[in-house]
Amino acid sequence: MLDIKLLRENPNKVKDGVRAKNSDPKLVDRFLALDTEWRTLTKELDEKRALQKALTHSVHSGQGEKREVEKAKENRAAIQEIEARLLGIEKERDAVWMQIPNVPSEDTPIGKDESENKVIRKWGEPKKFDFKPKDHLELGESLGIIDVEKASKISGTRFGYLKGGAVLLEFALVQYALEVLRDGKVLKSLADKIEKGYSAKPFIPVVPPVMIRKDVLRRMARLDPEEERYHIESDDLYLIGSAEHTLGPLHMDETLGEKELPIRYAGFSTSFRREAGSYGKDTKGILRVHQFDKLELESFTVAENSRKEQDFIVSIQEYLLQSLKIPYQVVAICTGDMGGPDTRQIDLEAWLPGQNKYRETHTSDLMTDYQSRRLNTKVKRADGKTELVHMNDATAFAIGRTIIAIMENYQTKDGTIEVPKVLQKYVGQKEIA
Repeated sequence: MLDIKLLRENPNKVKDGVRAKNSDPKLVDRFLALDTEWRTLTKELDEKRALQKALTHSVHSGQGEKREVEKAKENRAAIQEIEARLLGIEKERDAVWMQIPNVPSEDTPIGKDESENKVIRKWGEPKKFDFKPKDHLELGESLGIIDVEKASKISGTRFGYLKGGAVLLEFALVQYALEVLRDGKVLKSLADKIEKGYSAKPFIPVVPPVMIRKDVLRRMARLDPEEERYHIESDDLYLIGSAEHTLGPLHMDETLGEKELPIRYAGFSTSFRREAGSYGKDTKGILRVHQFDKLELESFTVAENSRKEQDFIVSIQEYLLQSLKIPYQVVAICTGDMGGPDTRQIDLEAWLPGQNKYRETHTSDLMTDYQSRRLNTKVKRADGKTELVHMNDATAFAIGRTIIAIMENYQTKDGTIEVPKVLQKYVGQKEIA
């Protein structure tokens, strides 16, 4: 949720941000109307309670007359009525409040959809093959390492089996990323580029639950769009769409010490998405599937470091792709294409020769205190003051998409796949044939 002070004192700024995210600015007006009513009732209730205290004291001290006893009774009934009304108004106001998206950062491009995202920079040159490059599915099927045909018979469309060399690549990527994320020397070199002396604290590996309660997913501001989620009705649990969904609440309703921050997690999990809004899109292969594995990053920082933390995380993402020697571009996601809780979103798109285009493999979301306000995650500063932490989440590796990028960029004329040098010690071979 947004800071209530911002909503009350600068509603036009919020409306501009809401409008830029293709949401309804009338939400702000509705919130303010309910908030005004809430404040009026709160003031009236405080006055009635003060009167009740005085009347009760008068009656109990023996100084009150019969009419004051009646007045106390009437006032008590009025208090109960106001409390009931206030509870209803507060519930309605908070429901509207939670629908208002985060305000985009000043450097976020204004745009209606993904066509208006902005490329910030590019790295690497797409490889020129002396043969027509195949896409990952053709390669995977010929090598027997991807099978979507049998998966469709067993599980339905948009599922796939990874086998043999593809599985070795998956766990090589996980091992390699976890090694980098705990390597103090690498992290320090990247952190110093953001700001000399910026924290190079390593990431803590986590295997989180893949099911989450509805109320917690709502507090994470990740329940909507609900049609995108898999719901287990008998238990009223949702399958997560990313490890971020269960990493983010790790410190809900907690107050952390300033010296503990930053806290950084790297969570590996299977993720589940219905892909309800992508009918007919990317149906071939394993690019857009209902079930996929992912290594996700989540961090908690003090407010003044949240933007630096996002830049640091993006530098890690770039390091990982550069070490794989896969060309990519860094993209600033525009207001109309970014998530509701995000104030700033940066994506990395890897070059896929089989599609002859860049496709998203990494994302990095800066939330500021939008999620932590809902989660009630705070930090106690050195001066004793308590404030909300700031949160970032990001992709280390979306495994399936990274495997696609490796397969298509490292394919040979013979239809084999060379293993990137940094992964060879984990895969145990230099080529998948």
